[in-house]
Amino acid sequence: MDDEKKKVDEAWKEHAQKDKQEGKDSTAGQDFEKGLPQEPDFGFFVTSLAIQASIALGTTPNPVNNQKEENLDHAKLIIDTLGMLKEKTQGNLSADEDSLLENILYELRMQYLTKIKGGKSG
Repeated sequence: MDDEKKKVDEAWKEHAQKDKQEGKDSTAGQDFEKGLPQEPDFGFFVTSLAIQASIALGTTPNPVNNQKEENLDHAKLIIDTLGMLKEKTQGNLSADEDSLLENILYELRMQYLTKIKGGKSG
């Protein structure tokens, strides 16, 4: 079994090396925009989760098909994850990071509540 894994790893390395020599990106099929942070960045991480939540809320089109899709269960999971992240990082964020996370959470929670209340007849 280890030999099989080694063969797979070696095949991947050979493929990546071949792509590199041909000037191809080994992440072909992934659309990485310029301007990504060079190092991990908390603001970028939180913002990318917020974008995922906006897509699940149906307020931002899905970049894959440019369609607005609503999945409120998924949106709630991401919003709750951001809330958990806020709890777990309490006292460890810069003022800017804390403010960013707080503002994103507020906006997403308000959008979620609007969607939930709009979907119920009263």
